[in-house]
Amino acid sequence: MGLLIVSGLSGAGKSQAVHALEDIGYFCIDNLPPTLLCRFIEFSMQSGSEIEKLAVVMDVRGGEEYGGLEEAMEQLKKSGIPFRCLFLDARDEVLRRRFKETRRTHPLSIRNKISTEEAICREREMLRPIAERADFNIDTSMLSNTQLRDRIITLFTSDSREGMAVTVVSFGFKYGIPKDSDLVFDVRCLPNPFYIPELKQKTGLDKEVYDYVMGFEESKELLRRMESLLEYSLPLYVKEGKSQLLIAVGCTGGKHRSVTFARNLYDFIAAAGYKVSVQHRDAERNV
Repeated sequence: MGLLIVSGLSGAGKSQAVHALEDIGYFCIDNLPPTLLCRFIEFSMQSGSEIEKLAVVMDVRGGEEYGGLEEAMEQLKKSGIPFRCLFLDARDEVLRRRFKETRRTHPLSIRNKISTEEAICREREMLRPIAERADFNIDTSMLSNTQLRDRIITLFTSDSREGMAVTVVSFGFKYGIPKDSDLVFDVRCLPNPFYIPELKQKTGLDKEVYDYVMGFEESKELLRRMESLLEYSLPLYVKEGKSQLLIAVGCTGGKHRSVTFARNLYDFIAAAGYKVSVQHRDAERNV
């Protein structure tokens, strides 16, 4: 049985993650008390359950029992039961906005009669040990539900080379670097199509923009050097047992140069045999 523990901050997208996991064949259990985790796994194994992939969501809704999650994970490890942990995070201001927009109340606010802001801070501190030991960390601050779903599917579908899943993300520096980036490439040094009137409203997904960006010798040389770095470093990440790698490519607004280069890097990494996906975080933003 493949066991995945899903945790993270309230409002960070665990429900969306569970829906994506169900779509790829996971049997999902939400809000299981940590004290029952080991007993449930042992029962499932002894009863001859046909469940091949199990995802268990555990968070602060479990109240005081949540504090047993670290102990439960240690017990699984000592029992030789393999598992992985996915942790979902988001910036405080994003979480506050999500609670306000959905008119939901933070579970710690209800239990402890404190403000949403204080509840988020307290929850972050409670979950810090879990975040630090998680195998997969996803910052959902600037991801749409569709982008989060794509990231989940990339990470947890089979057939990745040596178990490492690579995501290439284009972004705009004016909106912030993706928090969970492992490698960041800056292509703001290249000519900007934004200042070409007929290209301004297009993106790197359009042939005209792509051809413009890659029409410069500097662009071709920069891409060659990026590919050379990845050709050397990707096997090293695999050797070190890294399960996910997020490569972020940024330009000013995230619509033209970064999208073009993200497309190229995706093609290069896919051709090298790795499981890879590409996302254009800011390409659809209004100029």
